Amino acid sequence: MTDDLRSAGAPTLEDVARAAGVSRATVSRVVNGVRNVDPVIQEAVRRAVSVTGYTPNRAARSLVTRRADAIALVVSGAGVEPGAAEESEDTTESGDGSSFTAQVFADPFFGRVVTGVVNYLRPRGMHPVLMFAESSRAREEVVAYLRQGRADGALVVSTHAEDPLPALIAEAGLAAVLFARPARPVPVSYVDLAHQDGARLAAEHLLGRGCRRTATISGPLDVPAGQARLTGFRDTMARHGHPYIPVVEGQFTQESGEAAMERLLAEHPDLDGVFAANDLMALGACHVL
Repeated sequence: MTDDLRSAGAPTLEDVARAAGVSRATVSRVVNGVRNVDPVIQEAVRRAVSVTGYTPNRAARSLVTRRADAIALVVSGAGVEPGAAEESEDTTESGDGSSFTAQVFADPFFGRVVTGVVNYLRPRGMHPVLMFAESSRAREEVVAYLRQGRADGALVVSTHAEDPLPALIAEAGLAAVLFARPARPVPVSYVDLAHQDGARLAAEHLLGRGCRRTATISGPLDVPAGQARLTGFRDTMARHGHPYIPVVEGQFTQESGEAAMERLLAEHPDLDGVFAANDLMALGACHVL
C-alpha cells in the first residue's frame, strides 16, 4: 500500500477495501467496531485507512451503529413554576441565561468535571455536547435533543435541589447519569463524592493546626452535598471536644461566601479557623479576610 492509492477526492470505503485487499463490507465492520473480524484483517484495514486518509462519515456511521458518539453534558438550574414560565423565558433572553452561564464557568469545580469528561471520552472517539438548562424551555430542548438521538446519553449536573430535569429525563426513558445524589429520589443512576469524608479531613486539618474556635460556611442545606459536608465537619469536631460549631448557610457561590464570612466575623470575632464547603465560598471568605 502506498500514497498512490489515495483517490483524487475524499477517500471512500471502496478505496480502503482496494488498499487492504478485502471487501467493502469487511472494511465497514472494522471501521464500525464489529468484533467478529480476524485480527490480522483488522490490522490490514487499519493500515489501509491510514494510507488512504479515510475518515468515516459520522452521519452514515450512525445509521449503522445507531450511536451519535456524543454525550450531552447538561448543567441544569432551578425549576421554574408553571406560572413563571413566561417571565423566566423573558429574563433568559434579556441576559439572565448568560448570567447563569457565567456563574457555571466561574466555578473551578465545573472545570474539573469537564476535564474529567473530556479526558475519558476523547480516547474513545466520543465528544461532549455542552448544554444549559436554566429555564423550562431550555429543559424541554434538552429532552427533545436526547429523544432525537443526537447524543447517546446525558451527564446531568444539577445546581439546585428543585431541579426538575432529572425527573423529566427519567419519565422519557432516556439514558442519563446524574452528578451527585438528587435531593429527591429519581430512578436515574448517579455518581457522587464522599462529602462527609472530605469534611472530616478539613476538620482534622484545622485541628492539626491548633484551631479551636472554628466555624463553617455550609452549602445549601436543601442539597444532599451541603447536608453531608456539614454533618462530616460537625461530627468530627464534636469527637474532638468541640460540640458547638457556628454555621452560616451559603449557596456555593462567591457572593454567599463573602456574606457568610462577614456575618461570622461580626458574631464571632475570635474565630481562628473556618471551613468553607466549596472553592467559590472559600474564595469569597478570603476576600473578606
